[in-house]
Amino acid sequence: MLVEVFHRLYDRYGPQRWWPAESTFEVIVGAILTQGVSWTGAEKALDNLKAAGVFSLEGLRSTPDEELARLVRPCLYYNVKARKLKAFAEHLWLRHNGNLEAFLAQESSALRAELLSIYGIGEETADDILLYAAEKPFFVIDAYTRRILKRLGMAPAQETYRAYQGLLHRELPRDAQMFNEYHALLDRHAKESCRKRPECPSCCLLDICSTGRRNRRRESA
Repeated sequence: MLVEVFHRLYDRYGPQRWWPAESTFEVIVGAILTQGVSWTGAEKALDNLKAAGVFSLEGLRSTPDEELARLVRPCLYYNVKARKLKAFAEHLWLRHNGNLEAFLAQESSALRAELLSIYGIGEETADDILLYAAEKPFFVIDAYTRRILKRLGMAPAQETYRAYQGLLHRELPRDAQMFNEYHALLDRHAKESCRKRPECPSCCLLDICSTGRRNRRRESA
């Protein structure tokens, strides 16, 4: 069923071409900055870092905390996010001599464990980096993915990140390109159709969605 959902979303929206970044370093910085905020805020913060000439590993390490926080102010929690950026930069510098390619080339489970050991990087951010920067097949579980799976009636029994990811990893081919496209399509669908108040009549998943069928029956009663 999850494969069918993917194909229906792809037919409706087409390729999404995520992540919107020019380099793997930008993917990682963007993944940290976009935590809890819209991409618009993260993009403005990225532009500020570039304009200030500190958009580099050494730039993040050497910029004073207050100045870095000022530059990423378009993001919520900018003081905390400045510390998170510095923590990542310091970790990469001390553990890998600043070699981002070597860091990302590690075996998948080892890289994920190391990412989770860095201050400010949780499961969703770690998987963003794994999928979009390292091109490793880890499905990113965000609020939109949870919302859609729940409404479809496909959510796992346990309401945990691991349970949702385990479901998708079991049911889908472990393919980074597919996971990339699928995650982006779910986010697109949540913004355009499966909103907080869903637009069920126009949904391409209506006939296989338990919530959509209930809403249709309620409207026709």
